Amino acid sequence: MSSNYLDNLASSRENWLNKLEGLNINRTDMNKLIMNYLVTEGFKEAAEKFKQESGVEPTVDLNSLDHRIRVRDAIQAGNIQAAVAMVNELHPELLDNDRFLYFHLQQLQLIELIRAGRVEEALGYAQEHLCEAAEEDKAVLSELERTLALLGFEQPEQCPFSDLLQPAHRQKVASELNAAILRMEDQEATSPKLADLLRLILWAQEELDKKKIKYPKMVDLADAKIDKVDMSK
Repeated sequence: MSSNYLDNLASSRENWLNKLEGLNINRTDMNKLIMNYLVTEGFKEAAEKFKQESGVEPTVDLNSLDHRIRVRDAIQAGNIQAAVAMVNELHPELLDNDRFLYFHLQQLQLIELIRAGRVEEALGYAQEHLCEAAEEDKAVLSELERTLALLGFEQPEQCPFSDLLQPAHRQKVASELNAAILRMEDQEATSPKLADLLRLILWAQEELDKKKIKYPKMVDLADAKIDKVDMSK
């Protein structure tokens, strides 16, 4: 994206809001974006209902989502070994070819052992499955150190790295694995187009912030809330 484009974004807040209000977004296009999100993320029931309500046809057979849904649900429930077994059954080469993804799944299994208070088993698992990979890759070593730091606290939730225990971390790994399965199955999109658009907004705002350019910043993506910045100063 060109520098001139970013500069043009820095118009007055009033002009910017007027432009937004003047946009005529085609409902069909918006519905397609929503369907793309539901299909890509594997929300089958929601996609079926949305199909009935909007009349938008999904780009794939919704029954093909079943496997990805089972894998996702297993990860979100903390059943990491079950998720790995399902992936290996359908795409046995996937985790062999994506070692960093495999590490993230093993790391998640280690986190689940720590969460359950199975300290000795956690240490044994780390030594057997993760230490060798950590010796070969500094990024893996850093993530392993963050995970093992949880063992230094009687209540792991009080560790500075307690974000690893949050449901959002399971979701992050589930999304990473979901994208890898889509690539393996030659699906056109490996991430929802809505998510790509949000990342584009964040990138553009970050670039404008670096240039210290004042602009009507979107401070709440969920509600599309625009900051009341004074463009005259």
